[in-house]
Amino acid sequence: MTKSNKRELSPEQREELLKALKSRFDENMHRHEDFEWDHIQEKLEANTEKLWSLHEMEETGGEPDVVAYDEVNDEYIFYDCSAESPKGRRSVCYDREALESRKKHKPENSAIDMATAMGIELLTEEQYRQLQELEEFDLKTSSWVQTPAHIRKLGGAIFCDRRYDTVFMYHNGAESYYAARGFRGSLRV
Repeated sequence: MTKSNKRELSPEQREELLKALKSRFDENMHRHEDFEWDHIQEKLEANTEKLWSLHEMEETGGEPDVVAYDEVNDEYIFYDCSAESPKGRRSVCYDREALESRKKHKPENSAIDMATAMGIELLTEEQYRQLQELEEFDLKTSSWVQTPAHIRKLGGAIFCDRRYDTVFMYHNGAESYYAARGFRGSLRV
């Protein structure tokens, strides 16, 4: 993640990001068959903070791409579409409370704190399953997903992955972290 208090990209960063997003959009039309890039780019250029968040998603290995459109709110929805859980967001526990509860071998960060700092949200289990309908993701890794409050209150957190041509949802202690577990995010623009 870029270390900066300013949520703005330089003109060069902006141009490079838009070029990468358009290229990914064009190469993966099965994710958004009825969408037009020009409309998406207009919305991105009008919202520099969202563009900054997409840059953070890109910089941490998420490969964000448009996967849906919310007609009611006139928003395009981006998800991390990297084949595996984003490399720059792995080895993190679930949230700040879990991080602080560890006495030894604390991870550097938590999924919730990182997502908040990036201006994105963790995918829900439902969103994760929708993403898996587009293509196969997390065949070797796993991703934390938003955990219902009643589970989190009891010390747990949930994560998902895809194995044996099936999407699984599992549980772990929220303080757990693994080199192969990160998180996927969503952003509305």
